[in-house]
Amino acid sequence: MVVTAAVPPVQGLRLPRNKAVPGRRNAPVDGASLARALGQLLGPSAATAEVRAFEAIARCRRVASNDAVMSRQERAQAAVLLVEGDAALGLRLADGGFEIERIVHAPAWLDLGSVWIGANHAADAQANGPAVVAELPREPMRQVLERNPGLSMRVIQSLAREHQVMASQTHGLMHLAAPARLAQWLRQNAKPAGGSPQGQAVVRLAERKRDLAAQLAIAPETLSRLLRAFTRQGVIDVAGYTVHVLDRAALERMAQV
Repeated sequence: MVVTAAVPPVQGLRLPRNKAVPGRRNAPVDGASLARALGQLLGPSAATAEVRAFEAIARCRRVASNDAVMSRQERAQAAVLLVEGDAALGLRLADGGFEIERIVHAPAWLDLGSVWIGANHAADAQANGPAVVAELPREPMRQVLERNPGLSMRVIQSLAREHQVMASQTHGLMHLAAPARLAQWLRQNAKPAGGSPQGQAVVRLAERKRDLAAQLAIAPETLSRLLRAFTRQGVIDVAGYTVHVLDRAALERMAQV
């Protein structure tokens, strides 16, 4: 059955009650990790000087598991970058629980856009394990971008990619049935499997299955049932937290239903 309305987060699928918001002070962080994260996000054509320009203005901090990273109640003062670890984006509830919309794996921008329009952060974010976060304040970042047109274009491209991901996820939740949503997620996260026959790939499940179920707006039991069904059809094979995609063409067809 095709979903025709926005799907609310699955009830009961929450991260634990979050701890107090950590102080926003700089913390010792491996500089190589920040440089590596910026290099991957800005693309292989980014010059070393451009990466270093962002490094120079970044304020890094370590975040403990379940601690808040950013809040929808706060006006964005900086672009927020996940340097190491995983973070959950979603909605922090009044009782301290957290409804997950999606899990983000480093390196990734958690919020690159809000700072440029003087808006609050678009979502709450909470560390899904120990993490390192970097913030790039608006004014220093603006000055760097004005001096580097090529870097400005790469930031625009990063914003465009973020918009595309969000549009795709919204479309999936609004219009795709649960099997198609899972197939689409597997297709998007599949990586070529070295030494495997053509058409095969691997998906590493970095998050817990209940967290993945929450992202897909389905119950954990439904996720398990769908994985078993895909396995019976010969599309995938599941071994622990590794999914082997055996038939990418079939997965592609299932994602388009």
